[in-house]
Amino acid sequence: MKFKDLLEAGRYPELEARLAEFLAVPSVQIESSGTAALVIALNCLKKLSSRREVIVPAYTCPLVALAVEQAGLELKLCDLKPNSYDLDPTILSNLACARTLCVIPTHLSGLPSNLAETLSFARQAGAYVIEDAAQALGAVWNGRPVGTVGDIGVFSLTCGKGLTVGEGGVLVAPDPDLRAKLLETSRELVRADLYKELSQIALLLGYTFFYRPFALRFLYGQPLRRSLEKGDLVQAVGDRFALPIALTSVGKWRKQVAAGALNRLKSAIESNTDRGRKRAALLNQIAGVTALTESEGSSGTWPFISLLFASEAMRDRVLSSLWTSGLGVTRLFIHDLTGYDYLKGIVPATAVPNATSFAQRSLTISNSSFVSDQDFETIKAVISASTAQGSRNLEREEILLRAKTIS
Repeated sequence: MKFKDLLEAGRYPELEARLAEFLAVPSVQIESSGTAALVIALNCLKKLSSRREVIVPAYTCPLVALAVEQAGLELKLCDLKPNSYDLDPTILSNLACARTLCVIPTHLSGLPSNLAETLSFARQAGAYVIEDAAQALGAVWNGRPVGTVGDIGVFSLTCGKGLTVGEGGVLVAPDPDLRAKLLETSRELVRADLYKELSQIALLLGYTFFYRPFALRFLYGQPLRRSLEKGDLVQAVGDRFALPIALTSVGKWRKQVAAGALNRLKSAIESNTDRGRKRAALLNQIAGVTALTESEGSSGTWPFISLLFASEAMRDRVLSSLWTSGLGVTRLFIHDLTGYDYLKGIVPATAVPNATSFAQRSLTISNSSFVSDQDFETIKAVISASTAQGSRNLEREEILLRAKTIS
């Protein structure tokens, strides 16, 4: 968001019209957050079917689980493919059944999920597909914008997601009847809240003036250090949420500001994609490290780069050096959904080894232009040194183990 966006509010066509054109859909629906959009989508589908089970990835934002709970539906976890954000197709095929209301694939890290298998199994079960594209506004899968391939798409307009109204969300649906039902459901559930709107205007102004490297290192760095000192990793990454999820309207002025900022979104995504691909390729040259990249035929938005390490110990060595460095290195989610104490009773006890392993071995690196080439070289050097040390330790452990076995 730039200062001129505030001054030019009202100069451009309405945000809904501009976003619909950007996503190549007939219309879009603006909600108060991506999670609010998901709650509305789930409530809409709940009215259309007697089914009550919702299948979600076992590694995703805890807000997804809370949205399912708030909609009064039953959560089912699907494990991931190894070393991937994608749903495991074998497990999904066993989960999807006559009780399944919908499946929610997630386009994490702005990288499009492989939707072919998800769509196939959902269709066989007669279930809907809601694409969680909160981190992927502008990503493309098989020539189509993500979020427009399934029955419903959900996007986030929160800061850091490419386009922002302070806090907001977007709903899309290819089918006109379903679009009408979503709008009807929104009108039933959403209420105006003047205090909330004023706080969001203040937040948007704050982003405009203070979303700068020096300010971010203070605003986010200090709370991060305090949380880490307390050993509260969930709080450190902002993984702790509470019900109910607010369902409030989004004011006209905030939408007008975002309509102007939308002019820069396409070029920003192109820059992010070019930078992300190049940096991921460099990171993939480091032994013991895998930088997740796009599947064939897809194009991501690359808000950050997701890294998987050969072991949790390797990942932790890197974090010990970089997490509080102010260079944009962090963890996406601390646990898979079964690991959060505050979600007990909402998330069923389920064995999800791939999702658990992903949470234990992953970190993210901001792909913002704020992370300079020099910053990235520093990050890469720390990762190289930390993984090399880990490899040496692993070799020593293997030698000792062989020696014990021989003796």
